[in-house]
Amino acid sequence: MNSTIPRLVLGRIGVAIVTLLIVSAVVFGATQMLPGDVAEILLGQAATPEAVAGLRKAMHLDQPAIVQYGSWLWGLLRGDLGTSYANNMPVAQLIGGRLVNTLRLGAVTAAIAVPLALSLGIATAMYRGSWFDRLVNALIIAVISVPEFMIATLAVLVFAVWLKWLPALSFGSDVDSIADMLRIFAMPVITLLCVICAQMIRMTRAAMIGVLDSPYVEMALLKGASRPRMVLRHALPNAVGPIVNAVALSLSYLVGGVIIVETVFNYPGIARLMVDSVATRDLPLIQSCAMIFCIGYLILITVADVIAILSNPRLR
Repeated sequence: MNSTIPRLVLGRIGVAIVTLLIVSAVVFGATQMLPGDVAEILLGQAATPEAVAGLRKAMHLDQPAIVQYGSWLWGLLRGDLGTSYANNMPVAQLIGGRLVNTLRLGAVTAAIAVPLALSLGIATAMYRGSWFDRLVNALIIAVISVPEFMIATLAVLVFAVWLKWLPALSFGSDVDSIADMLRIFAMPVITLLCVICAQMIRMTRAAMIGVLDSPYVEMALLKGASRPRMVLRHALPNAVGPIVNAVALSLSYLVGGVIIVETVFNYPGIARLMVDSVATRDLPLIQSCAMIFCIGYLILITVADVIAILSNPRLR
């Protein structure tokens, strides 16, 4: 293996670690700027200044911001997410069950989105310029032009209000059968599919077209190879790297989409927990949820960069 590849891979990982440190500082600073005083919110408006000051001291909120950030970051490195201000429970315990729900929603979406988007991306590249290609591209542009919350709102309006096929809200505790699970996941998954499938189809199509325009593919066509055989036998193996890179990048859109979807459909995931904790200014819970989303996003982006490096033929 070329010695450049390990150096580039380690460089990407190093950049991800530095970015994560910067993001942690931004997250901590942003939560510190939230309006309101945690001690006053917890004690209520009738609390005396002495009681507020005592609670701030007990919660170490009277310390300088840099000291609070250092203690919080050291706790993250040790796996200690702190204690929730509002619930007086370990943050890890509060996040545990919600994180499973969010991962389940993301896994179901990815299991449907990846084969669907890859099939449409490869098909549109194979029949470039046809009515099928133009139709799919028109739908993709239409979906990309609509924000996620609008897609979620339209899904509720059509499937829950007009047709009355699906529930407007998704409660994970209501699952008693496969039919219940399908009903609960239907609208959140449909919304997330619109978020990530459009990008994945476009990137897969572009990667396949780049390979299909290669001289060896044209030679295979001249020798009489059928279009499906040419794509599956000659083009697709050489486009695996860019396609996997496209999948990793597209799945990173799940991070932002999940926050919108869980809020709109009241899905009991970690994003909904983070939104609810903002109302009570539960800083440890907000910070931990935000860092989990940032870590997930950085992992997907770093994986995409590493795959791009490993699949680059000029570095082999």
